[in-house]
Amino acid sequence: DYAAIGAEIVDNAEEIFARAEMIVKVKEPQSVERAMLRDGQVLFTYLHLAPDPEQTRELVASGATCIAYETVTSPRGGLPLLAPMSKVAGRMAIQAGAYCLEQPHGGLGMLLGGVPGVDPAKVVILGAGVVGTHATHIAVGMGADVWVIDRDPEAIENHWKQFGRSTNSVFSTQDAIERHVIEADLVIGGVLIPGAEAPKLVTAAMVKAMKPGAVIVDVAIDQGGCCETSRATTHADPTYVVDGVVHYCV
Repeated sequence: DYAAIGAEIVDNAEEIFARAEMIVKVKEPQSVERAMLRDGQVLFTYLHLAPDPEQTRELVASGATCIAYETVTSPRGGLPLLAPMSKVAGRMAIQAGAYCLEQPHGGLGMLLGGVPGVDPAKVVILGAGVVGTHATHIAVGMGADVWVIDRDPEAIENHWKQFGRSTNSVFSTQDAIERHVIEADLVIGGVLIPGAEAPKLVTAAMVKAMKPGAVIVDVAIDQGGCCETSRATTHADPTYVVDGVVHYCV
């Protein structure tokens, strides 16, 4: 399809980096790719620099102009290039969390929606932005007991208008986060400060106080994670356990 409209297809990345004035990627550049960047070249991709000082240093040293999809801002203050991926991540977070809550995968052995005579899971979603909204859609659809926490009164108001009494919305304070996280069966970390490291809203002490077999899905891991016990994982090995709590940080 590309060749049909006049593009030239080459055999290796080295030739692309050597010839192109602008490199367009999907994921952040690997170390071998950063070494091929040159002064004056433009790199356009996801960067997620906040938790990655090594990448930051190498990009600065390259002299290239590096534009991060996740910080491109619309006139209304939104993040139009990040939003589509956040929608996917929010919906997948509940799917991944439900899987991890199954006993063979280290969880409590719990269905998100419960069954007649058995309570549904308590799902606590940190952040009522794009990730949080789409996570809420799936969690509500699966019949969970959903609690959404955010510090922005306007975001909470918009959430209430969209979901009404099908969820519970809470203004974010340290006490509220601690109380609801400790009671949660599944926690979704969906907080974002554009271009900055995610705030550590869930402390190691909170994790220690959670139920054994509870699950944390930290979508904010691209920006360092919003849980003190989070560290990046891969699809090949997506989870690990800290104080009995399953962490999914892909």
